[in-house]
Amino acid sequence: MTRSNRPPVILIAEDDPDDQLMLQDAFEETCEHCQLQFVSDGVELMTLLLDAQSRGQLPDLLLLDLNMPLKDGRQSLAEIRSEAALQQLPTVILTTSRNDEDRAFCLARGANDYLVKPSSYTELIDIVKSLATWWEPQ
Repeated sequence: MTRSNRPPVILIAEDDPDDQLMLQDAFEETCEHCQLQFVSDGVELMTLLLDAQSRGQLPDLLLLDLNMPLKDGRQSLAEIRSEAALQQLPTVILTTSRNDEDRAFCLARGANDYLVKPSSYTELIDIVKSLATWWEPQ
């Protein structure tokens, strides 16, 4: 549980329904108390984040795909880090891009980590387990 004694809230910005389903299954298997929220594009992401911020209910972690419609993950990350109230939101890029320029761009603009989507479900489980460090007390 998080410090406020509520289940961790994970916001996942991912437009691919198959990837959404695999992430949901992986979280259910490794963190059954996690509450997942999905958005499918960067515009929807920013609307949800700004609304959540105004209510004082930011997620514990944002998983951000780079390749989304309307506003991609790069644009969304830049906007998130330009908003004072969102600058400390833990943001992990989870993408298919193995491009070193994408990695450097995201880390330079404040992403907390950059992970490449794995090719197997077992590897995805390992990634989801590793993400728990963002909401479990140290």
